[in-house]
Amino acid sequence: MSRMIGTVSRGVRAPIIRGGDNLVDIVTDAVLEAAKDGGYEIRNRDIVAMTESIVARAQENYVTIDDIAADIRNKFGGETVGIIFPILSRNRFSVCLTGIARGAKKVVIMLSYPSDEVGNHLISYDAIDAAGINPYSDVLDIKRYRECFGYEKHRFTGVDYVEYYEQLVRAEGADCEIIFANDARAILDYTDNVLCCDIHTRARSKRLLKAAGAKKVFGLDDVMSAPINGSGYNENYGLLGSNKATENKVKLFPRDCQGLVEGIQDRVLKETGKLVEVMVYGDGAFKDPVGKIWELADPVVSPAYTKGLEGTPNELKLKYLADNDFANLSGEELRAAIEEKIAHKDTKQEGQMGTTPRRLTDLIGSLCDLTSGSGDKGTPIVYIQGYFDNYTTE
Repeated sequence: MSRMIGTVSRGVRAPIIRGGDNLVDIVTDAVLEAAKDGGYEIRNRDIVAMTESIVARAQENYVTIDDIAADIRNKFGGETVGIIFPILSRNRFSVCLTGIARGAKKVVIMLSYPSDEVGNHLISYDAIDAAGINPYSDVLDIKRYRECFGYEKHRFTGVDYVEYYEQLVRAEGADCEIIFANDARAILDYTDNVLCCDIHTRARSKRLLKAAGAKKVFGLDDVMSAPINGSGYNENYGLLGSNKATENKVKLFPRDCQGLVEGIQDRVLKETGKLVEVMVYGDGAFKDPVGKIWELADPVVSPAYTKGLEGTPNELKLKYLADNDFANLSGEELRAAIEEKIAHKDTKQEGQMGTTPRRLTDLIGSLCDLTSGSGDKGTPIVYIQGYFDNYTTE
């Protein structure tokens, strides 16, 4: 075991990206320059990853509040709209909510409780238990919610999202009603025009509502899925994965990224002779153990990646081998036995004790998200080496 370094993840600095920039050249040049600056070589099966934000910005994939309002009016006729299960986020949802309110006469907001889909808590489970409320069946109006829980503020942001969302709607001249429930069908007691704002459970919510007789059912993925007066759009995800860009517009999740990742792969191969893998990444998939927040507000972790990143890891669990299969071995004999086991492992992972079968892009995307951060690090590109190595790699 002469080689002592395993996986290395490096944040790579890049210029501030503007609309129309050539990301194939910018990302490739940044990766090559970083390798020179850092004193390492580009190797086969290294991974180049870039955040979805710079891709969408280069694509100029933005929509305004007025664009969103126009699409809402087109879909719901400017009448009452019930929005269910929105996440609690100034960055992710506030501008979208303003656009929805501008396109409707009344908005009924149905919040899940005690938390939203990605783990932002309105209240605690302890508070629910103390109030004698059953979150699986009880529907609360704003009066009962306030009586039971008062004016709770988010642990990290200090925002009372119930009050904040109501203010956003009323500021657009629309009436607003807020209820709390965890069954999508509860909204039908208030309106049969429904916009499902949940992310990963949206297909089920739509199915339940349609089966229960809802008149019109759309999801955030259906809003801005086509351009409005030349605006940006995302045909697959609509407003899902959008981020606040200004007080008046949001940046959408990027579209048509496959040519980009393949273009970078081709250019790196041309410049270095090495075949690297390339991906675009958004939110990772990890949970804050204190705040309970999941980083899962994007519809997928990776909207585009080269074919070498398809699938799940094929790994053995070394601690299990050491404690179980080879419990009577140690030192060089143990090392040799484990290397032999790895060399002849079942490539289909059938019946072997391995790692949790998550997709490679989800695992790598989480690594990238943690490496690059979302603030002022200035490293929207991540370069990973050794990810596909194992204990036997020299």
